Amino acid sequence: MSSVRYLISSIFCVAVLLFFGLAYPQHLHYQEQYQLFLFDSNYVWDIVKQTGGVADLLGRFCTQFFLYAWVGAAIIALLLSAVQLMTLQLMGANKLYGLSFIPSGLLWLYLLDENALLGGVWAVLIITGMVLLISRFASIRKTVRMIIVIIIAIPVLYFLAGPVCLPIPIESLWSGIHYYRMPKVFPWLLWAAALSVWIIMVMAVLINRRKEQISHLSPLISHLLFALVAVCMGWMVWKNANFKAEKVMQYDFMATHQQWNRIIEAINKEKPNNQIGVTVQNLALAMRGVLLDQIQNYNQNGIAGLLPDVQSDATSPIPTAEAFYQLGMINVAQRTVFEAQEAILDFQKSGRCYKRLAQTNLINGNYEVACKYLNALQKTLFYRDWANETLPLLGDEKAINSHPEYGRLRKWAYKENFLFSDHVTPEMLESLYSGCTDNRMAYQYLIAYYMLTGDRERFNNFISKNR
Repeated sequence: MSSVRYLISSIFCVAVLLFFGLAYPQHLHYQEQYQLFLFDSNYVWDIVKQTGGVADLLGRFCTQFFLYAWVGAAIIALLLSAVQLMTLQLMGANKLYGLSFIPSGLLWLYLLDENALLGGVWAVLIITGMVLLISRFASIRKTVRMIIVIIIAIPVLYFLAGPVCLPIPIESLWSGIHYYRMPKVFPWLLWAAALSVWIIMVMAVLINRRKEQISHLSPLISHLLFALVAVCMGWMVWKNANFKAEKVMQYDFMATHQQWNRIIEAINKEKPNNQIGVTVQNLALAMRGVLLDQIQNYNQNGIAGLLPDVQSDATSPIPTAEAFYQLGMINVAQRTVFEAQEAILDFQKSGRCYKRLAQTNLINGNYEVACKYLNALQKTLFYRDWANETLPLLGDEKAINSHPEYGRLRKWAYKENFLFSDHVTPEMLESLYSGCTDNRMAYQYLIAYYMLTGDRERFNNFISKNR
């Protein structure tokens, strides 16, 4: 019987791995892009000194690996499997083992939300492990001993995992814990997962006291109970998964990593019909020099599909900022990225934003500011090599001007300062092109602007002036 249980646990682990690796990888990339984990003592201490800081730190540490989706999927699969196996150990040798998958199933549902943070999963794992440890050292029958152990364990758990270790949420205790990206949103699925561990523990005690009453249950009934839990879990996961957001995140990720050919392959398979997808689509076409030839073959969102107005959130401005950057609108890109980072709801920093801010300041010659961002990125795991390669460029005008990307964008950038609103105008694009007629990106965007607005008069005037 035990071998069957562990085989089923292994199947559960593989199912979680395949789901996040195949069906939900962009949600993992999204999580990584909105945090900046630093191997720095001050950074670590600022997190650990808070209640629940250990769980938060472990969550942030693991999230940095989400840059690689399959690694992130493996981490999640192992964490959820660990919670399930610990819950199974708490239940003891009874035949209702299917119930042990409930906490992990609730955590799986919790992680479908892109604003759910991995620190919450670590908090539940810590309390489950502590409950299991307590059960090993204090017998249920020795009530006084158990009470003493629990009294000691609760403050320790509260420091390690935060208030999710308490069976009842208290507003003044949980509001500041880093379980969810939106501070004012109550992550009820996380609490349900934590509470289910306690409920199953109590059930295990009651069941084990009545072994003779359930001994007649056949293995078939035990397996049917597991099948019921598995079917309900699978149905709820698939029903609540946000595959629409997954597609949008895919376009954002590909644009961030400048995967222009991959973007074109994706839009040829399925034409995007949302603003971020259309913005990335047009950027990729322009980067490959075919925007004007292909613009009529894809869905458009008016001029908002080219350079949409910048919104005050952390997600939608990033693809627009990428277009600003590639056009040579360096100051506009820098401001957009900075404001997007400041709009991150849990006030974290972003490795992706830090990298872009280092680049824009490098191009503009603001070397001290660029150095600040690069020094921070040197303390990361996956941005360190890039930062080390970029630092020698600071102050080296010849190297920057000859750089295939930075030199080109420095040449294309505006030569004069001007007031900029969040609404890009054709005059701004025309000024960008007239400043450097080698800037074919600006030329494509300007002509596309006239095509999408149907402004034949301005189109003819521009063509006549630039023959």
